[in-house]
Amino acid sequence: MPFNLADDLTQRREAGLYRQTKQLRSAQGPNVETEEGSFLAFCSNDYLGLAADPRLADAFHQATKQYGFGAGAAHLVNGHFEVHEALESELARWTGREAAVLFSTGYMANMGVISALLDKQDAVFQDKWNHASLLDGGLLSGARFQRYLHKDLDNLETKLLRSDARRKLIVTDGVFSMDGDKANLSALSSLAKQHDAWLMVDDAHGMAALGETGAGLCEEQGVTQNDVAILMGTLGKGFGTAGAFVAGSQLLIDYLKNFARQYIYTTAMPPALAASTLTSLKIIETEPERRDHLNRLVMYFRKEALAMGINLMDSDTAIQPVLIGDAEQALSISASLKQKGILVPAIRPPTVPAGTARLRITLSASHTVDHINQLLDGLGALRIPNDNASKETP
Repeated sequence: MPFNLADDLTQRREAGLYRQTKQLRSAQGPNVETEEGSFLAFCSNDYLGLAADPRLADAFHQATKQYGFGAGAAHLVNGHFEVHEALESELARWTGREAAVLFSTGYMANMGVISALLDKQDAVFQDKWNHASLLDGGLLSGARFQRYLHKDLDNLETKLLRSDARRKLIVTDGVFSMDGDKANLSALSSLAKQHDAWLMVDDAHGMAALGETGAGLCEEQGVTQNDVAILMGTLGKGFGTAGAFVAGSQLLIDYLKNFARQYIYTTAMPPALAASTLTSLKIIETEPERRDHLNRLVMYFRKEALAMGINLMDSDTAIQPVLIGDAEQALSISASLKQKGILVPAIRPPTVPAGTARLRITLSASHTVDHINQLLDGLGALRIPNDNASKETP
């Protein structure tokens, strides 16, 4: 048989790397119902607790009365509704960019942007820990693909100096999804300008959660369109809805609408979804107390967990990974927490490098201090390795 799929899956199981879905029977929230029972959940990217907000559901319902459900066609054919246009305009305003364009998913946005901008004459420089969609976009483009050491600007500059490419694109996550740490956008921007390169930032995990108005890491670090030429944000995390957008100059957005295949040849998101996202954006901007509460929870969790000797990785965001190392041990600890009614996923290779399996704890504004204390009690009752414990002090 030419495709030994069963053998491949067996090897995955034996290595402790097999994956399978679990069924939710409730809305996203701190407490969820699954086919296995009720759990306190720390595994959602719903950072502001908006995924089940009734205001989003009301906006969606009202929009279906006017627009129906499906968009019916691609944006460039007959699927671009006035509410899509309104959302793009508002996202551009909010992020301080000239224009924005919607994509159906963040994965499609990243692949579409990079492959539209680059070809074999060009070079793309990516942080080693970038999201898979960014890496795949770089490979799809056909450009000379180079990965620099995580947040290592000296290593990046060495690679830039050696390049004679027509176009140079530096690509980074804003908040790194498996570690929760942040890119230094000012330093990356400075380096990009020195070497006549563009900087692209995937701020999927910063949007809504970071910045004074929730506009993400760029807002938090005070960088503008002049510094970050290409800004990608997702709507399925902090926004609580679905889809993605790219923001930048009007010229860039016009270019993407004409050259990004993942935009051109895909049916537009349902117009009602765009309407609910507009409502979500209003909440993100006008209810900063959600971010304030989330930040307090992050600080409290870190203080208490580090005092307990838990091996937290260095992150001040809602992503709080506990480094375990061994994949089987990470699975075992996750299973033990599940028995205590707490859902925390074990993240294993190939999502993270070999030897760095971890528990990926994500906090939300919908959590309370009592929820955090339940998690701390659950972690404290388990034997968690701390050979590589963070040097950070509480």
